[in-house]
Amino acid sequence: MKAAVLEEYGKFVWKDVPKPELKDGHVLVRVTNASICGSDQHIYLGEFHPRTPIPFIPGHEFSGVVEDVADDVYGFGEGQKVVVDPIIWCGECPACKRGHFPACTSLKLIGIDLDGGFAEYVSVPASMVFKVDEKLDLRHAALVEILSIGYHACNRSGIKNNDTAVIWGAGKVGQSILQAAKTITTGQIIMVDVLDERLKMATDAYQDVICINAAKSNPVEQIKEITQNKGVDVAFESAGHASLNGDMVNPVRGCIQSIRGAGTVCVLGLADEPAPLFLKELIWKEAKIVASRVSHGEFKEAIENIEAGNLKPEKLITGILHASKANEAFAALEKDPANNLKIILDFL
Repeated sequence: MKAAVLEEYGKFVWKDVPKPELKDGHVLVRVTNASICGSDQHIYLGEFHPRTPIPFIPGHEFSGVVEDVADDVYGFGEGQKVVVDPIIWCGECPACKRGHFPACTSLKLIGIDLDGGFAEYVSVPASMVFKVDEKLDLRHAALVEILSIGYHACNRSGIKNNDTAVIWGAGKVGQSILQAAKTITTGQIIMVDVLDERLKMATDAYQDVICINAAKSNPVEQIKEITQNKGVDVAFESAGHASLNGDMVNPVRGCIQSIRGAGTVCVLGLADEPAPLFLKELIWKEAKIVASRVSHGEFKEAIENIEAGNLKPEKLITGILHASKANEAFAALEKDPANNLKIILDFL
């Protein structure tokens, strides 16, 4: 089979590799589409080393069709459209024993810790495979994983109908949170970013979203004005930057300043530096901060909503290239992040 193999950091090679063997309890999936994630970009640049030594086949957001199933697997038929939940937990650590799998101390993902979906075939445990409607575009199905992360963040935050929210960071994760939140609340949602192009993507999907460019105005002051000085019910931090240029407030502190009394901040951004906080601002509000990592069973929620037409996966896709053009796809994401959100690799 062919695969986009990361032979060295910053360089993919489209080459023949061994086709995976079908193990007991596994489903062999013929990959049709793979979505490039922010984590894939870090892998490409070598920023996940030594977690992802090279040569390596990334890809943890992908869709495809069932090619074959092991004799001990039931419920799947050849040609069925499927998506794969890439998360693998140990089941033995304290978090796993409490059923809190995203906090697994040895959490692994297909496409990050094990070869993944930038290949024509992947063999995975049947428990990780989810059927999708035959009418669903498999390019859209490849986005179920990132949308499940949006739903997990919403579930962690406790957002409910009529709640207002602000999302700091209009990138891949922020846009996914927006789409998930729009299926949960009819309350006002505000997006904050420093790139007008990313903010426009949000308003192209939902005209009622209020967008604030933090490089041009003080987002906290604007949020106070929009909410009549009440603050929002929930603030999501998906920017992943501990500090920004100039005198802009760092996103985590900005979230704390943006919420109402007893509000909630949900942090997803994986900044590499400590975030400067003034905890008195949190304590005065008797608010809470929760963290969100990957997903925890939200694949079904994302699939149900995408099949029902409640989500807009097409609004996340800014490019489609054949998988043999992986280098070009990653170069575009690095060169022009403002105009490139999700690029889909096509194996057809």
